[in-house]
Amino acid sequence: MSSGPSIATRTGDDGTTSLLYGQRVAKDHPQIEAVGAFDELNAAIGFAKATTPDPAQRTLLELIQKDLVALMGELACAESDAARYAESKFQKIGEPELARLDAALAALEARAMKYDGWATPGANLPAAALDLARTAGRRAERRLVALPAQGRSVRPVLLQFVNRVSDLLWLLARAAES
Repeated sequence: MSSGPSIATRTGDDGTTSLLYGQRVAKDHPQIEAVGAFDELNAAIGFAKATTPDPAQRTLLELIQKDLVALMGELACAESDAARYAESKFQKIGEPELARLDAALAALEARAMKYDGWATPGANLPAAALDLARTAGRRAERRLVALPAQGRSVRPVLLQFVNRVSDLLWLLARAAES
């Protein structure tokens, strides 16, 4: 039996959870919904990473996962603590991460793959895993886009990053089918 702290703190037994700097909110709060959607995306990308035979693709997917952890940290911060978070040493999504995605997109598009309209996922396990990750990414994107109407600002680079991730996952899935 472990002598370390328990994961079961019981503080959430009342249906609340903590944001990054301690503010308690309901577990169905829009920010928690958004963080949860990105956690699901991270897990789906992990599944895609585990199924791909391509080491370079595994590395790219792992970098995206690390970026998603940074994104979730930022979303888990109350609007009143946004400035504090911005000044913190926590990793943040920015132009370099966006440029990395743009370069990966350009490299895939340079292959001149053939695809016609909507994809029908399931050609093989790696492609299906990437399509599951893509759909999780679009759900997370919808949760992110909804936050400003709920009083939580979202930096434009986060919206750009998430849109690019979903686009990249779509292209990776199409590449995995060929």
